[in-house]
Amino acid sequence: MGLRGPTPTPTAILKRRGSREVARRANEPQPELGAPRCPAWLDKDAKAVWRQLVQQLDAIGVLTKIDGNALARYCRLFVRWKQCDEFIRKYGETYTTGYHTDEKTGVSKPTSFQQFPEVGIINRLGPQLLRLEQEFGLTPAARTRIQVTPRPAVQAEGKERFFKVCG
Repeated sequence: MGLRGPTPTPTAILKRRGSREVARRANEPQPELGAPRCPAWLDKDAKAVWRQLVQQLDAIGVLTKIDGNALARYCRLFVRWKQCDEFIRKYGETYTTGYHTDEKTGVSKPTSFQQFPEVGIINRLGPQLLRLEQEFGLTPAARTRIQVTPRPAVQAEGKERFFKVCG
């Protein structure tokens, strides 16, 4: 039997909300903040998703060094979801499995249809992706529950402080 009740909100998020619950979590592990290393086993497409997400999640301060496996799982699932979506856009959701030929006109008409497996896969991936997105604060509703303290701007030294680098 699994754990009961809703998933607990991470303490970092509770702190940003100003919750008093934080005081009761004094012995909770505090992983090191920062971006985890990208796993070498991710394929090219998943690494592209990784780079985009790590940059954004690290900028808002919700990423720790030990979040790598969950983030890698999200990247792989997202790439699979995208591949299924592209397949469905190209071929549609169903294909014809049976035909009936009219004896008088000789015209063949489809009589039965079957759903492509990609439709079922994309439907199962949706809730999995949503759960991971909520864990990382990637949905609008999840972000409303987080209050982030603005990071101080990094002061450039030397000549760089006079020139804005466009990238």
